[in-house]
Amino acid sequence: MLTVDFDRLGVGHGSRVIDIGCGAGRHSFEAYRRGADVVAFDQNAADLADVDVMFQAMAEVGEAPEYAKAETVRGDALDLPYGNDEFDVVIASEILEHIPQDNRAVIELVRVLKPGGALAVTVPRWLPERICWALSDEYHANEGGHVRIYRADELRDKITARGLRYHHQDFAHALHSPFWWLKCAVGVRNDDHPLVSAYHRMLVWDMMSAPALTRTAERLLNPLVGKSVALYFTKPAVRSDAR
Repeated sequence: MLTVDFDRLGVGHGSRVIDIGCGAGRHSFEAYRRGADVVAFDQNAADLADVDVMFQAMAEVGEAPEYAKAETVRGDALDLPYGNDEFDVVIASEILEHIPQDNRAVIELVRVLKPGGALAVTVPRWLPERICWALSDEYHANEGGHVRIYRADELRDKITARGLRYHHQDFAHALHSPFWWLKCAVGVRNDDHPLVSAYHRMLVWDMMSAPALTRTAERLLNPLVGKSVALYFTKPAVRSDAR
């Protein structure tokens, strides 16, 4: 289940991509499939171990091109262990809402991006997230939980203030918003609640089968209640006459 639209990023053979806060690795895997050299970056060692196992399995079955490279790196998004202008594509999906010092994180995202490169940032959308916070403190008030709710224009301005050019905005995962509202209403850890388990089965079926009915419904609902907002930027290329 991808939140980032890779067709907007130009990921392919020769692209160097870093997926910051990669979690379970869904975006890292897609970049690897497309032939990029990928760094799956996170602070959670257990998640990275699972991602590395998947990278190896993908290579063994030929799910990624032979020329593509993939590695996992553990570290802090506030202090990336890379030089300036190293990556063609930087992805930061669903991480900034967890970081108290988000301005510092944005500086790092921009710093490691090459001139002419693309940045994709996704965060929970304001309205669905606000409903979750209203229904449940447990949803966000925990270690490593969400520390803020962004408005899309606020986040856009925070990133363009660092010199990037804004290009596009998308919404995603509308079918997941009611699921989280339901979990917040009955208890976010109450996975055995019959309504929660039934909705979860539907989501799994949808992700595995991708039926036309639910795909169409989600596409129509995304502008209204999409769970996530995705913002796309580029770093201006250095002009030859400016050197």
